[in-house]
Amino acid sequence: MSNAAIALIAVGLFLAGGVYSLWKQKVAKGVIAVLAIGSVMALSAGLLRL
Repeated sequence: MSNAAIALIAVGLFLAGGVYSLWKQKVAKGVIAVLAIGSVMALSAGLLRL
């Protein structure tokens, strides 16, 4: 496992936590969608680097 993969997975999980938090606070759906897309992209990039 490379350091880049670990970093990307950690960033993806951090962003996913932000999505969950913003969802609970009833923030605008556009903000949540952009954050969710970033989270999925970071997680997928990290998993592909494994």
